[in-house]
Amino acid sequence: MASKKIVIVEDEIDIREVLIYNFEREGFIVWGAADGRYGLKLIQDKCPDLVLLDLMLPGLDGLEICRELKNDQITAVVPIIMVTAKGEESDIVAGLELGADDYVTKPFSPKELMARVKAVLRRGQALPIESGDKPVERNGVVVDIERHMVVVNGETLPSFTATELKLLHFLALNTGRVFTRDHLLSRVMGEESFVVDRNIDVHIQAIRKKLGRERKIIETVRGVGYRFRDGGE
Repeated sequence: MASKKIVIVEDEIDIREVLIYNFEREGFIVWGAADGRYGLKLIQDKCPDLVLLDLMLPGLDGLEICRELKNDQITAVVPIIMVTAKGEESDIVAGLELGADDYVTKPFSPKELMARVKAVLRRGQALPIESGDKPVERNGVVVDIERHMVVVNGETLPSFTATELKLLHFLALNTGRVFTRDHLLSRVMGEESFVVDRNIDVHIQAIRKKLGRERKIIETVRGVGYRFRDGGE
């Protein structure tokens, strides 16, 4: 992780300074910003490996910064971890829908945040949000859409429905990223209008049942959605 570049956009000076100190001690190159407009400019100028972004900021809020970054071809691939206060569930969902990779809620420990940052960086620059048809292998789970099969630790599992297979394939392809129900609905289901957001829960339950002992690989992120667990976390 040495020499990785991070921009921290946080208006609370005590938090910002503690974070800068801890990340620099781990060998990161760090820049800090206290307001949204300067933070956005700093990110655009430095094009860091990761952005740590508070949502409640003066000048320009975190969601708007996230939107600007994801709409710019140069910065669209930069991973973003949102920092939120408790009770900002709607903002968390909005940020993830805009393309943020993860989030932490205040108060948090620097150790917890460091682990989150390293987990996101291990995945490389933000994985493309796409489904494709090529087989995906993650943490001993193989999802093969063309052959319509799922293999776990060498064992072929009971038949999955087309919807279940598409959902599992998409989540595995984007390992570690959190997706809301609406996001899964629009990205995976497409024009299948008979599938509604709460039906996603039913499909996830069915997938978990068929995964058996590996069911925990599909993680529920309370109040937000689902993700395929990163084995390194």
